Amino acid sequence: MRAARLHRYDTSLEGPEYLVLEELPDPTIVEPDDVIVRIDGAGVCRTDLHIIEGQFRDHIPMRLPYTLGHENAGFVAAVGSGVQRFKPGDPVIVYPQVTDGTCLACRRGQDMYCENGEFPGLTRDGGFAEFLLTKERNLVRLPDGVSPRAVAPHADAGLTAYHAVKRALRWLDPGDTVVLIGFGGLGHIAFQLLQVLAGVRTIVIDRSELALHLAHELGATWTIQAGTETDVVSEVRQRTGERGAAVVLDFVGEGLTPAQGLAMTRRGGAYFVIGYGGRLEVPTMELVNQEKAILGNLVGTYAELAELMELVGEGRIKVAVTYYPLTQINQALRDLRDGRVKGRAVVVP
Repeated sequence: MRAARLHRYDTSLEGPEYLVLEELPDPTIVEPDDVIVRIDGAGVCRTDLHIIEGQFRDHIPMRLPYTLGHENAGFVAAVGSGVQRFKPGDPVIVYPQVTDGTCLACRRGQDMYCENGEFPGLTRDGGFAEFLLTKERNLVRLPDGVSPRAVAPHADAGLTAYHAVKRALRWLDPGDTVVLIGFGGLGHIAFQLLQVLAGVRTIVIDRSELALHLAHELGATWTIQAGTETDVVSEVRQRTGERGAAVVLDFVGEGLTPAQGLAMTRRGGAYFVIGYGGRLEVPTMELVNQEKAILGNLVGTYAELAELMELVGEGRIKVAVTYYPLTQINQALRDLRDGRVKGRAVVVP
């Protein structure tokens, strides 16, 4: 099979070629609960860029070369002798963490905290390939009429957005204002989820005119174009009667956004760190006096992915997708790096 492999880190992200297309043996069934998925689409995520630039090498064991791709969907190609819920040909989306199912975190339904979990595309070969080896417990059957390639980004982008929005509901009442910093793959999905679940006003902040155009298309209450001369905190406060936003969802998490995001959060509100790469420093007096909450957000649970697929099947959540053949994976990564992707990029083997 063909696969896109990372052989070396590129800390500056300047190289025109990040991944190398290679021919590898097809995966094979080894254990009774193994499943091989024929990839129909694999989402391209900013995490892939962070992996390429080496941000994970001191935190997660990785052995180069390996295959990236953690937003995967496709059709079941083969199953182990113990698999009961799926058969070849079934359309599926793949929960990103391969879990053991027996540790305490898994027993509690907190799949992303699995004590023995593996993450295809990070700690083992992922889905920028023609086939992916996974487990039965990682598969969610797609609703009738749903194309795997059209929903592949939900395996991480959609799931992460859904997890964050569900957690944010405790801070929200109808009519409150939510700020979304960054309106790429995660942001535009989170926006739709807020409309379905919360009934709030929304302020979208992004540097990209393409992203802000998409926000207008979807019906954002206000948009703000970030830039060197834009005081986004003052803009948000002006639109919220100087109170600030009840919830800020930061899908960027680097540069100026952590400080700005916390500053535009109202008293008693919550600032969600979803994107990453930067640093956040805050006086403890501000947290006490303002009673602001700061929450990290790590993907989501298997059950939440199944719930999200129900909303997708009902046509209530859609992903704006730009398709690339696997042979153009490096172009997809460059376009993501340079802000030229509307919504989410998906590679198709």
